[in-house]
Amino acid sequence: MNWIDRQPIALFLIAALTLGLAPFVPEPHVWEKLKMLASGELTRPLDIFDLLLHAAPWALLALKLQRHRAQSGSAG
Repeated sequence: MNWIDRQPIALFLIAALTLGLAPFVPEPHVWEKLKMLASGELTRPLDIFDLLLHAAPWALLALKLQRHRAQSGSAG
């Protein structure tokens, strides 16, 4: 996971806000798929793939922030 440490946080933030939320209208796909998951309607393979695709930038951002926090805490 060294490649995550070498990337700036801004890269993950931009990816999450653009790819993670696209398309913006009528509602972000990730939000739509999360609602489908919560209601038990996320059954089609295409919908599952779509959730993974749009959630990946958010997961990477969370991982980057967690690793950044851990590194900052151990440096002090």
